[in-house]
Amino acid sequence: MIGNGEGKSTLSYLKWAFIFTAIGLVLGAWLGWQTTGTLSGMATIFFICAVLAVLEISLSFDNAIVNANKLKDMTPVWQHRFLTWGIIIAVFGMRIVFPLLIVVIAARIGPFEAILLAAREPAEYARIMNEAHLPIAAFGGTFLMMVGLTYFFNHEKDVHWIGFIEKHMARSATVKGIEIAFVLLLILVFSNLLEGEEANTFVFSAIYGLLTFLAVEVVGGLLDASQKAMSEAAKGGLGAFIYLEVLDASFSFDGVIGAFALTQNLFVIAIGLGIGAMYVRSMTIMLVDKGTLAEYRYLEHGAFYAILILSVVMYCQTLVHIPEVITGLGGATLIGISLWSSIRYNKRERARESHGDLHGSDRVAAQLGERA
Repeated sequence: MIGNGEGKSTLSYLKWAFIFTAIGLVLGAWLGWQTTGTLSGMATIFFICAVLAVLEISLSFDNAIVNANKLKDMTPVWQHRFLTWGIIIAVFGMRIVFPLLIVVIAARIGPFEAILLAAREPAEYARIMNEAHLPIAAFGGTFLMMVGLTYFFNHEKDVHWIGFIEKHMARSATVKGIEIAFVLLLILVFSNLLEGEEANTFVFSAIYGLLTFLAVEVVGGLLDASQKAMSEAAKGGLGAFIYLEVLDASFSFDGVIGAFALTQNLFVIAIGLGIGAMYVRSMTIMLVDKGTLAEYRYLEHGAFYAILILSVVMYCQTLVHIPEVITGLGGATLIGISLWSSIRYNKRERARESHGDLHGSDRVAAQLGERA
């Protein structure tokens, strides 16, 4: 396990996130002063960094739950690696390198030229990023949809939140590849709603997203299987690490692209989303340490429903613009409802147990009375 969660408060888990927030907001204010030279400009950049952090947290809370679900089965060594190397990849890889890579590919320029473009011509940089939105949405939406469907299309799944849906999905899981067929059908539907080159781009990007998910599943399984054969201590290792990194990347697509609706400055985006990523990391550790997923039985369900909704939203964004605040609030609402349902279930179970204990005490008293 990552650590012992007993006796630790929620604030103690967020300590490093608070420190990173303070550093990030100071950097944002300094960047605002350097680029505008005015107090109002400094305050604007400071505010945008804060809003981006909140946006990232709202969009990625379900990511923290899914991370915790996978992380709890990993060995302590790989848990530590994910929470150290992984956060470096998440903050610097997805929030800085990934947007640069898009511009490098789309504009066919070198990485250094892309950095100069981001610094000197942010409007042109944002235009290139927005033009790349369709393939990113198709790729990321497909990957996330497979993540969500694989969770529900599982014949071994016996805990159901929305029973009339999940029971049918669990039973249907005996049909091999049903989730793949569902995704392919949805790809065909959305591609028919697009025209010309956009339709082709959508189909190819979505297929690449599907193949990436399958490749990660296969490679992850092979790596973990080989490690198990070499050493029992290597269980839940490199394969799970790769899976979580690709999953984090898919969650980041929407936030990175959506951030350009607030600012065109790559460095402001990196600061704001980086702050949010630190909170996701802290929440992941807390969920694993405190066993929150086991305590609240439907919380994980809410997270995977949020993933499915996010994937559909990313598909819909290839047709119409959907504000990121709607996406974030939708996911947060689902998770909140699942948490409320879990609390209600726990109360009912405690009441049932108390009722059972009361009847048991009555029976013992009656038996003692008969003996007397």
